[in-house]
Amino acid sequence: MRSAMFGSSLEATTTDRFALQNDKMLRVHLDGEVLARQGSMVAYQGEMTFAHQGSGGVQKFLKKAFTGEGVPLMKVTGRGDLFLADDASEVHVVTLEGDSITVSGRNVLAFDTSLQWDIRRVEGASMMAGGLFNTVFTGVGQLAITSFGPPVILNVDQPTYADAQSAIAWSSTLQTAAKSSMSAGALVGRGSGEALQIAFSGQGFVIVQASEGPRVVQQNG
Repeated sequence: MRSAMFGSSLEATTTDRFALQNDKMLRVHLDGEVLARQGSMVAYQGEMTFAHQGSGGVQKFLKKAFTGEGVPLMKVTGRGDLFLADDASEVHVVTLEGDSITVSGRNVLAFDTSLQWDIRRVEGASMMAGGLFNTVFTGVGQLAITSFGPPVILNVDQPTYADAQSAIAWSSTLQTAAKSSMSAGALVGRGSGEALQIAFSGQGFVIVQASEGPRVVQQNG
C-alpha cells in the first residue's frame, strides 16, 4: 500500500512532553498527568484514564459560574502518547519559566498540572460584559493554546486595541481596559452593532487570532 500520507503524517518521534504532531494536533508524551479540555482527545496509545476535573476550588467555581469563563477540564493520567485537538484549530505550545500569561478560556487546549491558574476580569469591564474574563497561568510548565486561523503577535510599544473575541492571549504584565463603541459596531466588529475591544498598555505582547471565532448559527423559532 502506498500513499504520500504515510511519509508526511507519521507520528512525531520527539520525546518532548508537549509536541506538535502537526499545526492542528498536539501530542503529549505522558508519564504522569496532564489537564486538557474536555472532549479534545482524538487518540491515545498506552494506558490512560480520563476523569472530570473540578473547577479548582470554591472560589474558582463561583468565578466560573458567574463569568462563564474557565475551561471544562479533564485530568488524564497514565503513560503513553495522547493526541489532542479542538475542531481543527491551530495549536501553539507556550513554555512558562516562572512567568505568567493570560489566555482566553475558549483557547486553552491543555496544560501541565504544575501551572497555577486563576480567572481574572479585564479592568474597566462591567461584571456582566461577556467575553472579558480570562484565565491567568503562572509558574513553570507548558501550555497549549489554540487559534482560529494563523495568529499575529503584536508588540505593545504603542496604544494597542484588539477585538475581545480575537485577542486569545497576552502578557499578564500588560494593563488592560475595556472599550465599547455602539456607533462603530457595524464597521469594526461582527454582531449586533456594538464594538467591544480590549485596550492594552505597558510592556509585553498580544496574540490575536485571524478571526472573531466560528460563526454562531442563529436558529429561527
